[in-house]
Amino acid sequence: MLKMIGLAAIGSMLALNTSASAMDMTDEQMEDLVRQSYRFVAMYNVNNKFAMDEANPANTGGWNRVVANTALLDHTMKSIARPNNDTLYVTGMLDVTEEPMILELPAFDTIYASLMVTGYDHYVNVPLSTQDGDFAEPTKVLFYSERAPGYDGEPVDGVDKVFEATGDYLSAVIRVMPHANEPDRLKANLEAMKQVRVIPLSEFQGKGAPEKKEANFPEFGSDFEIFESRLLEVMQFVFNHTTFNPNDPIDQAILALYEPLGVVPGKEFDPDKVAKIDGKALREVAERVAQSDLARATDPDFQPNMRKLFKLKGEITQELLTFQSVLGPIGLPASEALYPAIATADGQPMTAANDYLIHMSADELPPAKAFWSITLYDKENGFFIPNDGKKYSVGLNGGMELDEDGGITIAIAAEKPDDVLEDNWLPIERSDIEIGPVMRIYAPDLEKFADWKPPVAELVK
Repeated sequence: MLKMIGLAAIGSMLALNTSASAMDMTDEQMEDLVRQSYRFVAMYNVNNKFAMDEANPANTGGWNRVVANTALLDHTMKSIARPNNDTLYVTGMLDVTEEPMILELPAFDTIYASLMVTGYDHYVNVPLSTQDGDFAEPTKVLFYSERAPGYDGEPVDGVDKVFEATGDYLSAVIRVMPHANEPDRLKANLEAMKQVRVIPLSEFQGKGAPEKKEANFPEFGSDFEIFESRLLEVMQFVFNHTTFNPNDPIDQAILALYEPLGVVPGKEFDPDKVAKIDGKALREVAERVAQSDLARATDPDFQPNMRKLFKLKGEITQELLTFQSVLGPIGLPASEALYPAIATADGQPMTAANDYLIHMSADELPPAKAFWSITLYDKENGFFIPNDGKKYSVGLNGGMELDEDGGITIAIAAEKPDDVLEDNWLPIERSDIEIGPVMRIYAPDLEKFADWKPPVAELVK
């Protein structure tokens, strides 16, 4: 966990009961503030964009609604960094501030499906997975938080699983490997995806619904924009809708950090009674933190940490909470999926000014019990590289073909090499932007993975 810097000194500088005070923070103090806050800022943007951002093609159109994205995402998806292109999604955005919500799930005929749940705190829960035998039968899951009125976690007739969340505003994301190369299986899974729905507990039990109260959400945007212009307002909202454990050191550290800034759980945000922070300087620090953490993704010495991401509270460090929020918010834990980085053979940054080849023999293929993929992104934003063929990944759903020996050669190139199969080509346009392929391994064999080495990208000269 990162050390907090100078809290006593900060606290003595402020008189926040009646008026705002200017905050003269050192660069080190700002970096600590950014690192401890990054996960909340990132997830505030992600969850709220998926619920309310009309520009997001995968948005649900509001809370307690579901959208089934029955086509693979393309380069127009710019609401989240490094989006997934190898599975299909059903996204449910849940608001349990007034009552519990029930997610009704069908069975799926697939080698991989999972339900991933995340609040603003970016701890990742996987209540259901095909690895545990789930999704073979229809299932109803009830979600609530400790602030959901009139419900304390008691069993409900007709509900298969009760889940207490650490937040009031949740993303509940079902990933489905749709088997795009098997038409009948694909059709059945697409129909099943459309059957997912959210049911309020009052409706499920045939009772009157509680009175609806509109939440006053601070504006979402980019992470850097929030750090610059409205960090304290967003964090006050987040604090009011997150469960903090009095015995968890990471929880207590963030609360202690914000108390002298005038932000504590249960308060109304008042701009006149919180600290004044140099937003421009804070944004610069946040951009620097993001850049340095992204660079660690391809650092060989950091690679063992990739197995420690997207964990439950108490199972992940503050350092890795920040890293995963920078890398691409919301992912699966190592038991469900792994994301080994693919670096260049010469250690130089990968850019669209060059072509690259990634080769794996049959013995070098990823140790996946379900399936694997490689997806290409621009490194700065984490978006797909636009191309006419809408080809962003190599894998079972994005398209792939093994060679005669059971291996594969993947080209990242402006023009398809003659000796590379069409399905194994990831197109780029010539430019000087940095690019980065990301591998995903679903249902990994963790024992084999311990001795497995990710492939490297060879520069084509």
